[in-house]
Amino acid sequence: MRLISFLLSGLLFFSSLTFAGTRHPTVPDSKHLEYAEKFHFVVRIVAFEKGTKNPQLASAVLIKPNWALTAAHVLRNTDGAVIMLKNDEVKINVDKTIPHKDFGNDTKPGEHDIALCYSAQEFGLTFYPKLYSDFDERDQICSISGYGLAGTFATGYKISDAKRRAGSNRIDRYERAVLICTPSSSRRTSLEFMIAPGDSGGGLFIGNKLAGINSFIMCDEGKIPNSAYGTESGHTRISLYYDWIHKQIADYEATLKVKPAEPAAQ
Repeated sequence: MRLISFLLSGLLFFSSLTFAGTRHPTVPDSKHLEYAEKFHFVVRIVAFEKGTKNPQLASAVLIKPNWALTAAHVLRNTDGAVIMLKNDEVKINVDKTIPHKDFGNDTKPGEHDIALCYSAQEFGLTFYPKLYSDFDERDQICSISGYGLAGTFATGYKISDAKRRAGSNRIDRYERAVLICTPSSSRRTSLEFMIAPGDSGGGLFIGNKLAGINSFIMCDEGKIPNSAYGTESGHTRISLYYDWIHKQIADYEATLKVKPAEPAAQ
């Protein structure tokens, strides 16, 4: 039996370094910053810790004009959240959060780590990614993006600059409801990329469809999961939650269409 050390890959406290992902040592960081421009629907989300109201920084994916997906652990023990657009110049309040009802009821990290965010104010994008519904993810080339710590596979995450990065990887396998990727040295993709703290809630894409939500990184027991060689990443598998996502959106939007009853005549 393999022993694993886990690290949920999102929350960065505002009071600490506010930083996305690690890369192959020979590839310039500028390549990942440039590639990330294609993922304008991957945004920063700030959730406010209950009791202290400390801002906690993570990532999210806008999937409809009023809806975003993020990791459920990003919203755990928080009270209120804001989605940041246009280099943090635009702040949109999250009016409703819908974490998966089974998140936190299982001891396995990454289980049901998915949540919807609704905003009454539209995000105003011209394109939102569709959701991946097929069950053929294994061995597919994917793209990954988020606002996490940056570095290389040799050093692990180190850099803080609050910029969105993106890269590519190959989906190695499934474990329960998550897709697993690793930084490969033999079968690596041209922009090989690994998530890091702060990337939680960001996206894994197959083609132009959202196939995973960044959830956690892990490594063998006794080692530190630092997004270097030897670390693996887990991404909540959208295909398994496809129906759940659409049902939650439809159910909540139906409640918005119900008008309050008129007061009875006196």
